[in-house]
Amino acid sequence: MSEEPVNNHNNDEKLHNVTSINGLYENWFLDYASYVILDRAVPHINDGLKPVQRRILHSLKELDDGRFNKAANVIGNTMKYHPHGDASIGDAMVQIGQKNLLIDTQGNWGDPMTGDSAAAPRYIEARLSKFALDVVFNPDTTDWQLSYDGRNREPITLPVKFPLLLAQGAEGIAVGLATKILPHNFIELIDASIEVLKGNRPDLVPDFPTGGMADCSNYNEGQRGGKVRVRARIIEKDKKTLAITEVPFTTTTGSLIDSIISANDKGKIKIRKIEDNTAQNVEIIVHLAPGISPDVTIDALYAFTDCEVSISPNTCVIKGDKPHFMSVNDILTENTQHTKSLLKQELEIRLAELKEKIFFSSLLKIFIQEGMYKHPEYENSGNFEVVIKVLDKLFEPFFPKFYRTILPEDYKKLIDKPMSSITRFDVKKADEQMKTLEDEIKEVNHHLKHLTDYAIAWFQKIRDKYGKDRGRKTELRTFEKVEAAQVALANVKLYVNRTDGFIGSGLRKDEFVCDCSDLDEIIVFREDGRCLVTKVQDKVFVGKDILHVGVFKKGDERTVYNMIYKDGGSGASYIKRFNVIGVTRDKEYDLTKGTKGSKVLYFTANPNGEAEVVSIALKPHSKLRKLQMDLDFAEIAIKGRGSMGNTVTKYPVKKVTLKSKGVSTLAGRKIWFDDILKRLNVDGRGKYLGEFDGPDKILTVLSNGIFELTSFDLTNHFDDKMILIEKYDPEKVYSVIHLDGKSKNYYIKRFVFEDTAVGRQTSIINEEPGSKLVLISGAAQPIVQVDLLKGKTLTPETIEINLADAIDVKGMKAQGNRLSPHEIKSIELMAEHDDPEDVPDPVPEESLEEIVEAEKLDEEAEKEVVEKTDIPKNDASKSDAPKKEIKLEITNPEDVDIDDKGQLGLF
Repeated sequence: MSEEPVNNHNNDEKLHNVTSINGLYENWFLDYASYVILDRAVPHINDGLKPVQRRILHSLKELDDGRFNKAANVIGNTMKYHPHGDASIGDAMVQIGQKNLLIDTQGNWGDPMTGDSAAAPRYIEARLSKFALDVVFNPDTTDWQLSYDGRNREPITLPVKFPLLLAQGAEGIAVGLATKILPHNFIELIDASIEVLKGNRPDLVPDFPTGGMADCSNYNEGQRGGKVRVRARIIEKDKKTLAITEVPFTTTTGSLIDSIISANDKGKIKIRKIEDNTAQNVEIIVHLAPGISPDVTIDALYAFTDCEVSISPNTCVIKGDKPHFMSVNDILTENTQHTKSLLKQELEIRLAELKEKIFFSSLLKIFIQEGMYKHPEYENSGNFEVVIKVLDKLFEPFFPKFYRTILPEDYKKLIDKPMSSITRFDVKKADEQMKTLEDEIKEVNHHLKHLTDYAIAWFQKIRDKYGKDRGRKTELRTFEKVEAAQVALANVKLYVNRTDGFIGSGLRKDEFVCDCSDLDEIIVFREDGRCLVTKVQDKVFVGKDILHVGVFKKGDERTVYNMIYKDGGSGASYIKRFNVIGVTRDKEYDLTKGTKGSKVLYFTANPNGEAEVVSIALKPHSKLRKLQMDLDFAEIAIKGRGSMGNTVTKYPVKKVTLKSKGVSTLAGRKIWFDDILKRLNVDGRGKYLGEFDGPDKILTVLSNGIFELTSFDLTNHFDDKMILIEKYDPEKVYSVIHLDGKSKNYYIKRFVFEDTAVGRQTSIINEEPGSKLVLISGAAQPIVQVDLLKGKTLTPETIEINLADAIDVKGMKAQGNRLSPHEIKSIELMAEHDDPEDVPDPVPEESLEEIVEAEKLDEEAEKEVVEKTDIPKNDASKSDAPKKEIKLEITNPEDVDIDDKGQLGLF
């Protein structure tokens, strides 16, 4: 059977008309990706809106009559422009409403703080805000396009004269890219726009509607690779209770509580219960378990729960029909210039309108004044073409007065004027109107000539009109990274089998070592002179003959290990003291000379560098007369773990026993306070507080007059209202000026702080409402400047007082002495002299108390004279009645004052 010949010509023709699947897929996918990026997910740089948001606002403008519209009606009207269904429109509308900027809402629109959803669209209402009406819309400067079905007209972008994109923020996922633009503060954006117009580059950081605290040091201007750490605001109500009053952006109270419960279930933190008291403001109450430190728990909440979140911005916008990755500062610059351009367009449009009004008013005035409407040729004109020729001839002498050529439409508008309005034409009134129009034209031309100043005034007007109650909500802070291992709860029990060489949390039948966390690392020392560090596990082999097991703290220089070992090669014994600061996990380190047969004879781990005295018994030897000696570890220098140590003896050692326990050989721990992080540290950052050891404490004083003594634990938290932090000195004298809320008088007192229990809060001022701490100084001689209003004429006077000379040292609870009987306008601390012998001002022989008492006696004498002579108090100086004399020996005239009526006054 023969085969039919193949027709290659026909096959080539068929292949020529075929489109490959690869090419088809590539084109379709690119079209789809472009559509999602440009028309759905990414906002436009000019108005900061996605298409669905723009269509919602346009629809609200169409329906706007000043009253609220049902959200369902707005959604239905928006479907004329948005082809993706009512669900997406409703969700987008709720998100716009919750941002409280463009839409006034009525009804239950949900709560982004708690995560509660909005009611159904048929139950809630909305209308455009006054801000949106002022800033977002202007049909004359809007570029329009046909809607998806060609039946309606919609804006390509709205003419927004404000950096709306950065104010609201945006988030969207497209095909192949995503955008995440964080919200910024309303007022800060306006101020930054003004700076841009002045020629300065802005420096923006985000501000979140949920408040909280944010570390924006790695913001990277909102570009890819940047990061913002946001924390909840946690307040220590007392030693057993914490309150969360602000939640991080991107979280809700519900998700935050869930994360706390989850951390508690996993043993990361330990709480007794948690309550959600959130109403208008966030309030989550965390009750701590007994014995749990609130400071450590706060750090643990940041480390293990959503009380701290990390947000990675990714600023992508549509610009020129393409996605662009830009910094927020560049976006603001472009938004500002775009606003300036829109303002220019509006001015030009207004200028054209004014010119047209003057043009026609001038046309009408000439038409009437010159009697053109009565001209025979005009009256006898048969049709519109003839009228145009006649009017052109009549107006020809006046052509230079007009800014443009007179068109037939202008004549049509002129001849359509009714005769009644022509006969009633008021030339004077028309001139006044044209003068007003000319003045406005001059103003518009001035604005166009000084467009930058006009734009700055526009932004200032927006700030003044809408900036109320729009201050920053998120506090900018710099956070210290919380090491999870340092704040993890000790939720694991560690056991050791010394003989077999196992450690772990699962060896419950063996020797208990300590409580630790599942994040801790464990250091092990063996009898062969080797050590290693490993993670906490259920059971792990670390080598036989274990001497010591403990929790390893990386970088710990205060833990000192004391060791005596026998060298396996020479038989000599060595003594050494060392730290273990940094190691590689699961790697063995030899602490001896490294010879085979080396063995540890004595070993202790000392958390605070303690150095004990040991007795060494030697084995009998013919050359030895003394078989026992004492060694003091305090005489041995602390070196690295790799050091060989000092020789103890070359003879065999029988045993080593502890003779007496030692004390720490380390200096006190040097502590600093970092005012930016509000934390203690040993790295030299911030204010140096001193060397701390054992029972030493830290004194803190808050602006409300509360003082507290705390430990020097590095995990301690300190209140933002703290105005004084120092190492506590029970003998140091402090000077305080405070206002008594009841009498409204200023008082001064000097005292030493009582040695109260750690954590106990005590007030050093009157606890009456309105009382406040004015200033506090621990200097030996603080100098203050007081501005007074003296006498009935309220004569201003400024004096300086050395507080050390004004009053003696009294008890901490004492009210003190009144600072002055005169009205006090201001008090300012001028200088602090720490040397008690260095007296900057002469010390008056009379104390402040004596001067005040003398003034009181003088006032009583004056009163007595007035009562006896029945003369009004104002005229008492004119009376001849005898007056009681008060003798005061005044050594410093600057301390007292004699007014024009002969009365003695303080200072």
